[in-house]
Amino acid sequence: MSRYRLQPTAAQEAALLEHCAHARFVWNLAVEQHAHWKPGRKSAPGWAEQCRQLTQARAAFDWLRAGSVIVQQQALKDFAHAMANFFGGTHRRPTWRKRGQGEGFRIVAVKPGDVRRLSRHVGEVKVPKVGWVRFRWSRAVPAGVKSFRVTRDRSGRWHVAFAAIPEPIPAPGTGEVAGVDRGIAVSAALSTEELLNAPTLREAETDRLLRLQRKLARAKRGSNRRAKVKAAIATLKARETDRRKDWVEKTSTAIARRFDVIGVEDLKIGNMTRSARGTIDAPGRNVRQKAGLNRSILTAGWGQLVTRLEHKAPGRVVKVDPRYTSQICNACGHRAAESRESQSRFRCVACGHQANADANAACNIRDTAAGHAVAAREGLRVTEPVHREPQLVLSA
Repeated sequence: MSRYRLQPTAAQEAALLEHCAHARFVWNLAVEQHAHWKPGRKSAPGWAEQCRQLTQARAAFDWLRAGSVIVQQQALKDFAHAMANFFGGTHRRPTWRKRGQGEGFRIVAVKPGDVRRLSRHVGEVKVPKVGWVRFRWSRAVPAGVKSFRVTRDRSGRWHVAFAAIPEPIPAPGTGEVAGVDRGIAVSAALSTEELLNAPTLREAETDRLLRLQRKLARAKRGSNRRAKVKAAIATLKARETDRRKDWVEKTSTAIARRFDVIGVEDLKIGNMTRSARGTIDAPGRNVRQKAGLNRSILTAGWGQLVTRLEHKAPGRVVKVDPRYTSQICNACGHRAAESRESQSRFRCVACGHQANADANAACNIRDTAAGHAVAAREGLRVTEPVHREPQLVLSA
């Protein structure tokens, strides 16, 4: 997706919000239909049947008929796709959409003349029932665009994303292998001993966020004051998210251009960031500490970095078993938990090798990834998760 910042007028913003409301209403109706369906009963209506029901609903209700049928049908199409992903085991079951959260809609069958450039930094896109809406032309729009999605984040910013599959970044052909170790204090440590950190809010911004959160706790629910404070918090959060995404894009591009094979840990981030609250009968322990750890993991952008690497360097990202990568000495291969003296210091108790702990782990990941790459070329299989010289055996 190539995303651009929309610049709608007040009247256009009201029309875009109306499209979002219609898409949300249709989506929630589809969720309600499937919520009452149980195995063994008559199958829930599919996309074709739901489109026929939508036609009847548009004939019965003027406010729904006033909206764009493309927006409403594509909301049903998105729901059908989400249900297919759920039954395929790749995604969770689609849930209700709330106003102000995940607002957006999709437009298909885009014609070549529906996107045009006005000046160096300004372009226009034609939205049904809204007209021409300007957006910031920050880079060239991909050729042959067939659909786009309009979204609104919690801070009130509008974006348009044109659906296009970018070309993968070609391998440099140098034969170099890199290992990437992801952590909390260091967002990404490379086997070249480079330590990279995802940008966050500045100190002044963090202090302001804390003051706003305290102000929000004192504000009365439903008041205008509370709405203004929430909008200010959302603006700060969006700024942090934008910085992290920008860092992920630049870092993943640089790594994909420099190395032929990229080794990363096969981390189950969803399980790692699961809440520790537990249940009423069996409450969790260290809940506040675990919540802070979860925030740190998500702020570091672990999942986004690997996802973008897989997009930009398809077939060149190797996931390795993360066990003991931080305890194995990259110089002699000795494994001992005592070798990691602190978060940043590693000193092997066997050979005395000293290095940054994260860089040492990244080197172990690199060596294992190199073994996997050799095994893949020769039709062999690596039996040890992490080892200086991986043992190779013939595949069955």
